[in-house]
Amino acid sequence: MSTETKTLTNADAKIQPKLGVKALVQIGMLSAIAIILMMFEIPLPFAPTFYKIDLSEVPVLVGCFAMGPMAGVLVELLLNFVMTGTSTAGVGEIANFIIGCSFCVPAGLIYRKNRTRKSALIGMATGTLLMIVIGCFVNGFVLLPTYAKAFGMPIDALVGMGTAVNSHITSLSTFVMFAVAPFNLVKGIVVSLVVFLIYKKISPIFRIR
Repeated sequence: MSTETKTLTNADAKIQPKLGVKALVQIGMLSAIAIILMMFEIPLPFAPTFYKIDLSEVPVLVGCFAMGPMAGVLVELLLNFVMTGTSTAGVGEIANFIIGCSFCVPAGLIYRKNRTRKSALIGMATGTLLMIVIGCFVNGFVLLPTYAKAFGMPIDALVGMGTAVNSHITSLSTFVMFAVAPFNLVKGIVVSLVVFLIYKKISPIFRIR
């Protein structure tokens, strides 16, 4: 192997984070923090009461930024599947996992290429937009119909719960447009803001820039 090839190999090794024992411990720690944060939910005035925002995605996004997207996926996995056995046979957990990854993974990928504040902002904005799109699709076609079936109520009953807090909600499509989309927008902005404010302060824990 030439000197140039060795140099490139060493450079690649430095760029690509390894999930060693320390990283796995940190992933477990972030998952535990995420589970605790999930318990503190805040209702939003424009959506039914079963849509509540929490900060559980903050540790997931921190994991993506600190150790790479795969670490964030593992945190998200532990967060959503450590507590199972719901009446929806895990559909809610799978949906939350997909929506959470749609936000954090793109942000982590973009930030990984260029570790700057600007890159972080672009990544979080991209992740927020993708979360809105995927969140609307998953809620409209999977999650809400599954919940309606699980609790033995017509989908119109769920729509009616939305109408009670927002008169613009009159159908499943308007429910997604005026409740689900704004919910994910607010969540993406809040989580992004928190991570943007705290990340550089806590990054020495992970020995990154």
